[in-house]
Amino acid sequence: MRRRSLAAWGALLPLAVIVLVGYVGTVLWTLRTSVSSSRTFPKDDFVGLQQFERLLDNDRWQHAIHNLAVYGVLYIVAAMLIGFLLAVFIDQKVRGEGALRTAFLYPYAMSFVATGLVWQWVLNPDSGLQNAMQQLGWKDFTFDWIVDQDMVIYTVVIAGTWQGAGLVMALMLAALRGIDEEIWKAARLDGIPTWRVYLSVVLPMMAPTLATVFTLLATGVVKVFDTVVAMTQGGPGTASDVPAKFIMDHLFGRANLALASAGAVVLLITVLALIAPLAYARSRQKAKGGHA
Repeated sequence: MRRRSLAAWGALLPLAVIVLVGYVGTVLWTLRTSVSSSRTFPKDDFVGLQQFERLLDNDRWQHAIHNLAVYGVLYIVAAMLIGFLLAVFIDQKVRGEGALRTAFLYPYAMSFVATGLVWQWVLNPDSGLQNAMQQLGWKDFTFDWIVDQDMVIYTVVIAGTWQGAGLVMALMLAALRGIDEEIWKAARLDGIPTWRVYLSVVLPMMAPTLATVFTLLATGVVKVFDTVVAMTQGGPGTASDVPAKFIMDHLFGRANLALASAGAVVLLITVLALIAPLAYARSRQKAKGGHA
């Protein structure tokens, strides 16, 4: 049995090495390209941080970062709030719990492209919600955010929240089911309001789950791309542009390899900055558990 286990590990080791080398290699190549003057093809020169300076001075990049900040704050808050409320609702042992869990989690199983296309159709003023409401008699009803430069980013928030809230619900429901029932019994005996128990007792106990959910959502925010492209193509104009689309456009459309690589490095650093605190906290927690 042990020999079979070692043989299995031996067979997987080369594949693991190839994947690791490929991943690390692409990261290093991107870093090297970001400090060069590469355009259509890579150049083996060195220009220091010149590409990063150009990136930070680029109006479109600044607008994309602003959109990402707006999307990120609203999406994370909405997804965590709605996901938590759905988890609390299902935790009440409601009828049809299995069907409800499946229905709430189903959007997360859809691809980002499918989500974007669905919401593009729903929010299309000519054939979606606005048209349907006007056909029903509400002639003055308007909901044309998807073609409004000032409001279009909020339609991406709606689509993202619809897709992500189900995952939050599943994770938080698992955490709620891990809360000792004796806590609820003691709270009822003391006459503590339910909302106060959730706020003062349950949520602090769910801190590790909340941190995990926040990290998952935040990393998803940084790399948002497919939904935006499927829904709006970054438009109208560049009104819903995001950093990942900026990078892809400059990489394939504008033949600016170095500037695109600089943008990719910025996103990589952002993701690492989000993941590092959680990884550190968990390592400290494991260390404390080992000493106990």
